[in-house]
Amino acid sequence: MGLAVFDIGGTAVKHGVWENDNLIELNSFPTPASFEELLEKFQQVIQGYGKKIGGVAISSPGAVDSEKRTILGISAVDYLHQRPIFDELEDYLGLPVTIENDANCAGIAEVELGAGKHSQHMAFVVLGTGVGGAIFIDRKLYKGANLFGGEFGLMKSMSNQTFSQNGTLVKAAKFYSAQIDKQVTGKDLYQLSEAGNELAKSYLDAMYQTIANNLYTIQVTLNPELIVLGGGVSRRPELANEVSSRLKKLLKDEQVEEIMPEVRCCEFHNDANLIGAAMNFQLTLPSVSDK
Repeated sequence: MGLAVFDIGGTAVKHGVWENDNLIELNSFPTPASFEELLEKFQQVIQGYGKKIGGVAISSPGAVDSEKRTILGISAVDYLHQRPIFDELEDYLGLPVTIENDANCAGIAEVELGAGKHSQHMAFVVLGTGVGGAIFIDRKLYKGANLFGGEFGLMKSMSNQTFSQNGTLVKAAKFYSAQIDKQVTGKDLYQLSEAGNELAKSYLDAMYQTIANNLYTIQVTLNPELIVLGGGVSRRPELANEVSSRLKKLLKDEQVEEIMPEVRCCEFHNDANLIGAAMNFQLTLPSVSDK
């Protein structure tokens, strides 16, 4: 019996089936304009799988309150919030449903099956258009008193800018573009740097240093043994080494280099949210998952 897994994004909903510890039948559809349309699409997708589905596992934006069975906060998909969404989905689909925040899902995938599967304490940092993340203590997701644990993107530097404002490849490319009055992407920035463009190199170096500065704060606050980096830039093989060397220097400068964590890039990339949603279902409803 498989699980139908969904990852709700601002423009598209990715979906698939989690069966025998494998993610299969991957596809997507545009994010519906209303909750009623979303319910219909979920049902159509599940019926279209043509196999026995035992539950629905969802990765969603927002602060998911599993106890109150609702999604707090705000996101680009505003109809998901401030409603009894767990109950509504279960009533409409006739299946047990679990929901967890998208960054938390990606972290769960990494700690259960990916880069963090052998770690006890892990910080997962998503470097996308902005910055998100998740915290794991004794291999359990730590969500915080207000479900705000892991919102690393809101950490502020001495310049009063947040991690999201100045620590991503998207922002580095934007800063470079402003200097040359021509639009470039993050991929372009790496290509320019590899071709010897010193300005491009300087912006990538600044990005690495900003990431390291923020990881320093995470490390001296939470002291995980492992920090896993996710998001599009995590596909760059040099990212972990570049950030790690800078983080090590920051810790050494304060004579606490013995707390240096391992820094690794994630393993699951675009599939992490779906895999993590499935793992969250199995951890939350083990009696259902075993059937």
